[in-house]
Amino acid sequence: MKRFALLLDQLAYESQRNEKIRLLTRYFGEVPDPDRGYALAALTGTLDLPHAKPALLRGLIEDRVDPVLFRMSYDYVGDMAETISLLWPDGEETAADLTVSSVVTTLQAASKTEMPARIASWLSSLDATGRWALIKLMTGGLRIGVSARLAKTAVAKLGGLKINDIEEVWTGIEPPYETLFAWAEGRTDKPAIDRAAPFRPVMLAHPLDEKDQDKLSAAAFLAEWKWDGIRVQAASENGTKRLYSRTGDDISHTFPDVLDAITFDGTVDGELLILRDGAVAPFSDLQKRLNRKRVTASLLKSHPAAIIAYDLLFDENDDLRALSFEDRRRRLESWYQRHGSERFLLSSLVPFDSWDDLAARRAAPADPGIEGLMLKRRDSTYEPGRPKGPWFKWKRDPYLIDAVLMRAQRGHGKRSSYYSDYTFGVWDDGTLVPVGKAYFGFTDEELKQIDKFVREKTVDRYGPVREVVHDPDEGLVLEVAFEGLNESTRHKSGLAMRFPRISQLRWDKPPHEADTIETLRALLPK
Repeated sequence: MKRFALLLDQLAYESQRNEKIRLLTRYFGEVPDPDRGYALAALTGTLDLPHAKPALLRGLIEDRVDPVLFRMSYDYVGDMAETISLLWPDGEETAADLTVSSVVTTLQAASKTEMPARIASWLSSLDATGRWALIKLMTGGLRIGVSARLAKTAVAKLGGLKINDIEEVWTGIEPPYETLFAWAEGRTDKPAIDRAAPFRPVMLAHPLDEKDQDKLSAAAFLAEWKWDGIRVQAASENGTKRLYSRTGDDISHTFPDVLDAITFDGTVDGELLILRDGAVAPFSDLQKRLNRKRVTASLLKSHPAAIIAYDLLFDENDDLRALSFEDRRRRLESWYQRHGSERFLLSSLVPFDSWDDLAARRAAPADPGIEGLMLKRRDSTYEPGRPKGPWFKWKRDPYLIDAVLMRAQRGHGKRSSYYSDYTFGVWDDGTLVPVGKAYFGFTDEELKQIDKFVREKTVDRYGPVREVVHDPDEGLVLEVAFEGLNESTRHKSGLAMRFPRISQLRWDKPPHEADTIETLRALLPK
């Protein structure tokens, strides 16, 4: 456990990607099975410890420390694991033999009634860093700047593999990944995946900028609309049907209506949307279907899902990924003639003669559910990852409004000492109404400026939230960028923004010159 705690501590303070990979590769190379496999599961979010919930940990610490002190400390520190690890009464360090695998297997076998005493015993036998790592492991909220792909990259480097090699087998293997490490170290062959309709690593695009247009020939590309949904992969093989997110998570149970509509064997790459009477619904409607363990019959009826197919990776047993995009597109059109339905539609190509022509089409999309364009080289093969050059995404310019900062809250992790989560509002008949929250888009220097403003201009407090001055003539105006706007019954303003972020600090602008709710409502999709 101490070795795992040291790894997390080092990763939390390391900002360089290559150095993080080096630390991870060294850990995976030095730590034996199954500890390293369970550590990999924790880093990639595939570790399932159902009983180790934050509420349980909160109850344990409040039994030992004044609850008010804990809540005030948590508000200041901003990270539950760090707060509990520092406040927990020190005991004798007797957990020298405590390993990651012993923690995982014990928790997976323990009952809910056994859990509190077991966790309390571990916490009392570890030092502060060990307690912090243990809590991170149990809750899954690592927050150390390591993505699942980065952790897999480190495993690949053990034996000179490619990250796409790891991605190809990932969904067919389970923690503690002993066969994966044996393969990476050259001790066995590639793991045989005994899984029908497996996930195929997806190909991603780079944002298009003006410099790219100067270098690229428009005639070399085909264009299609970029819809505002989620990227998915529909796979079917010998009667087994699965639906995957772009990261390989199996989301089949959430979209049984799409699964039932699969009449083919193969793998289709596309965009998942809510489609009513042929019209694409706002992204907020799709959010009501996402991350649900159970989907009711009424929700299936009111929020019918569908896929707009972009690409065909497998047609029955025929692997098409080595073909050019033009050839795959012809195969996709043929596939659509056989299997198209109200649940599976074909992505339309956007005709254009020049970059200027395409820019005009981008500025006036055919549907409010379109967030831009996808550009794909005619000769591009389907290459997993994000290769530079074959595919580009050219999103619409974001919407911009001027809003007034109303409330702020401390962030988490490295931002736990700063007020970095902001609620902002616009004017409605002389009163500010909150219309969104944002916690990114600003520089580190701007964060310090806003934090200073929040501390000096606080007028009220609600638990961890500070209300700041926001009068017509005094306050901070924020230029907010966002991708779209929808009506919402969950917000007092009746509106919900898509991907809001702070674009600019308008110290020069008095609050009464900020935008109104009417300005926002005019942006709602018709």
